[in-house]
Amino acid sequence: MPEDEEMTTNTKQNGLDLIDFRQRLEGQEGERFWKSLDEIAEEDGFGQLLDREFPNYGAEWASRTDRRSFLKLMGASLALGGLTACDRPPPEKIIPYVSAPEEIIYGRPLFYATTMSLGRDSVGLLVETHEGRPTKVEGNPDHPSSLGAADAIYQASILGLYDPDRSQTLRRLGRISTWSDFVSTLGQAMEARAANQGAGVRILTETVMSPTVGAQLEEILQTYPAAKWVQYDPAVPDRPATMRNQVPRYHFDQADVILVLDSDVMGSEAGHHHYARAIADRRRVRTESPRMSRLYVAESMPSPTGAIADHRFPVRTSDMEAVADMLANAMGVGGGYSDAPRGSETEWVAAVARDLRGARGRAVVVGGDHLSPRTHELIRSMNQAIGAVGTTIEYIAPPEIRVQNQTRALAELVDEMRAGAVEVLLILGGNPVYTAPGDLRFAEAMDRVGGLRAHLSSHYDETSRHCHWHINAAHYLESWGDAVSFDGTPSIIQPMIEPLYGGKTVIDVLNILTGRISSTTYETVREHWMGRATGGGDFERWWQTMLHAGVIPKGQFAERRFVFPPEPFAPRPVDDVEVSGGIEVNFRPDPAIWDGQFANNGWLMEMPRPLTKVTWDNAAYMSHGTAQRLGLRSEQVIEIVHQGRMVKAPVWIAIGHAPDSITLHTGFGRTHAGSVGSGRGFDAYVIRTAGNPWFVSAQIRATDEKIEIACTQKHFSMYGRNLIRAASLGSFVHDPSMKGDPMEDDESRITPGHEEEIAGVPHEAEPGAHAADPDIYEDWNYPGYAWGMSIDTSVCTGCDGCIIACVAENNIPVVGKREVLREREMHWLRIDRYYKGSSVDRPQTFHQPIPCQQCEKAPCEPVCPVGATTHSHEGLNDMTYNRCVGTRYCSNNCPYKVRRFNFFEYADYETESLKLGRNPDVTVRTRGVMEKCTYCVQRINEGRIAAEREGRRVRDGEIRTACQQSCPTNAIVFGDINDPTSQVTKLKAQAHNYRLLEELNTQPRTTYLGTVRNLNPEIPA
Repeated sequence: MPEDEEMTTNTKQNGLDLIDFRQRLEGQEGERFWKSLDEIAEEDGFGQLLDREFPNYGAEWASRTDRRSFLKLMGASLALGGLTACDRPPPEKIIPYVSAPEEIIYGRPLFYATTMSLGRDSVGLLVETHEGRPTKVEGNPDHPSSLGAADAIYQASILGLYDPDRSQTLRRLGRISTWSDFVSTLGQAMEARAANQGAGVRILTETVMSPTVGAQLEEILQTYPAAKWVQYDPAVPDRPATMRNQVPRYHFDQADVILVLDSDVMGSEAGHHHYARAIADRRRVRTESPRMSRLYVAESMPSPTGAIADHRFPVRTSDMEAVADMLANAMGVGGGYSDAPRGSETEWVAAVARDLRGARGRAVVVGGDHLSPRTHELIRSMNQAIGAVGTTIEYIAPPEIRVQNQTRALAELVDEMRAGAVEVLLILGGNPVYTAPGDLRFAEAMDRVGGLRAHLSSHYDETSRHCHWHINAAHYLESWGDAVSFDGTPSIIQPMIEPLYGGKTVIDVLNILTGRISSTTYETVREHWMGRATGGGDFERWWQTMLHAGVIPKGQFAERRFVFPPEPFAPRPVDDVEVSGGIEVNFRPDPAIWDGQFANNGWLMEMPRPLTKVTWDNAAYMSHGTAQRLGLRSEQVIEIVHQGRMVKAPVWIAIGHAPDSITLHTGFGRTHAGSVGSGRGFDAYVIRTAGNPWFVSAQIRATDEKIEIACTQKHFSMYGRNLIRAASLGSFVHDPSMKGDPMEDDESRITPGHEEEIAGVPHEAEPGAHAADPDIYEDWNYPGYAWGMSIDTSVCTGCDGCIIACVAENNIPVVGKREVLREREMHWLRIDRYYKGSSVDRPQTFHQPIPCQQCEKAPCEPVCPVGATTHSHEGLNDMTYNRCVGTRYCSNNCPYKVRRFNFFEYADYETESLKLGRNPDVTVRTRGVMEKCTYCVQRINEGRIAAEREGRRVRDGEIRTACQQSCPTNAIVFGDINDPTSQVTKLKAQAHNYRLLEELNTQPRTTYLGTVRNLNPEIPA
């Protein structure tokens, strides 16, 4: 039965069906942007939710109440209100800083460079410290992997350092032991196996990006030739055999046309900070220079990369090889693959192929590492055919120290353990009992290793409980080490603080096996680099320079080399896992907690996931059409069965998901993650297989169960307002203000690389320039600084890095799933996601970050009875927290819904370790206080004071807000709008600059640049 007919039969039982949905969208007059299916459906529940300006604030008392009960409740609330308004934080003892280090000036932060490794990438960071306490992580602008940005995971790593559930002791059989006992035990075990060259010894690590660790392991394998080193990282796909010696590095800054096949190059792939900046720089549109690249994305699950694409095509992962073959055939380099993809892929393949050929030498094709070997062969051939090699792409040596087929190596290790061939097993990082594919039954096999099982990890987790020894691991901010980035650039990892719990590193454990037990980690790292990168020069000077810079120039490190691709593709049969007889199930790392190692991080758990906006849980994501065909609704629990193993998962409809496909995020379902992460969601690894760990065919069975999902998408909705401005590039040329018909292209379109000057374009006036009618608001004059912000929605990917940066900078508390369900999340910054178009499967996606708008005529200010919210002499809407009594009048009066109220004492005043990570420049708020963004006023004050000390004005770019600092695409720009040369002033002068809800005349200081898309007119909308 055709899919549309099946949907029609399910209309009654599933509410709004897909056909009716399309008819409503096609029937609306004018353009309309929508945030969710409920909004288009206009169901009663959605209308009632919007009728309440701030829903669920009184959820506990939502039932009908008679007059007597009402008076009782009001009397009690008044009494309690008087008490809570005077609430104070618990008293805290202080200790004087008697003997401060010479380089420390009390109250002023210091910044140190370091590096954090994750998967196949290592990102250079700058860490802010206060009196020896790391409090904030930011990107190192000199490091190629970060370029000054740091996404949510790196920002939240600071909370992992102070996690109170971290393992604090070394354990033997669950009981506290000592490091010396472990050294003695491991030394004896290795001595007993020295005669047979280490037979039966296995070392299991995550992907090793450290040159020092790699050198240690190679030395150990030379000493014990019969031993084996196995790597396994559940979030790192195994590259095809043809790519194990040569991997692509992309130069998107040189590309006019980009095609991405199932790869989130701007959101999660190795080097995504670097690539996001390069792509965004080619997609910024200015009225004086209207040019931009064109981005095509074909993917199964909506991603940040697909969200900003000019054309996005939902395609099943199992169909991606056929799509690549069709594209290659259209370019004359295909292998004659006969199978055609499902759906309407043929509508766009020919047009995309022509566009790629037309941009020869300025185009590139990108494929996800998890795609089949043949798909990568086809991609390589296409890149050679369009002249990409040497211009937009080059091939380099893999950044990891040793390349393995990790899943196959892990399966072989399991077979050896099950056969009794393993006597000593050292697991250095990772959590394979939890993350190994379910069909391997890793825990069962590991329990057969009777000699010595030891696990180095940050928590006493699932794997540690199956080992004889658990070694508590040091955090990367407590450790010395080194790492290599995605492009082969090495850097030094230096600690910011002494290990809080005496944790050990991988280097410490391997020093036992190399016979250097007396060497510290610091000495081991220095010894590795001594003479290696300086050519016999002054090593101490070189060492201090590298520590300060946080990056080692590749010219000083000869081990990484650039190479050219091999011979062109020749067709050959490849044994791939076919998806048939069921629905396709894809496995992807969670955008926040990754493979599960960050499951106990409350900041990441509560972060709304990009595009889906789901928090605290994972789900079975599927398209609206697939859900209707299967008779399913969001939050309904289904059973997913594969090879006799089953997981239960709630359904969640993801707009734009590929049809007949489900995506499961890994990292949830932990049993021993800690107090935050244990028991959250379901474990997707259970049905993962070693044969094909990235997608399988599974059977779906519906149940009558339901799991409530905490999703923030409809929270604080400004429903029915004109909030998004968007236009095609051709329309932008004729109407840069974007006030016409925005997304309809015309014959005057601008193709990639073509530039046309626009003169005399009127632009929107700045705050203070309005001829407003007399009102109750004061007209402000700013003789000094006037701070403002501009946000470019064309390059915002919705990655949520800015949200976590704001949380870390401003001591924003975690509220938990129950409070998120009540719409009480405390994030000062949110990213609203909108869709446009009549297609549920292929709508255009738009992101709009919403911090406090810093209004010139702020409705929140005159209604505060105690003057807690005031207007500063530099144009900020300031909050005096210790003056606020919690009336919430300001929140009720804010049309942008950006204020957050502390309903309960969300901040943790009891846990000692958490106190160390708080920013001392920002107040920790107590119960009953209204909170909001103030453009990081603490950073403004610090920058202003520093400038005044030197007798000058603040330079443009000298002060950067936390959200601006973290953004990988530079979508957020902050500065002084009184400075005519500042970047923010120039952006606000653009014709497509606009304010939200301008008709209200609040005159916000935060403005937006409308979204411009470079549409291909040959592809139907």
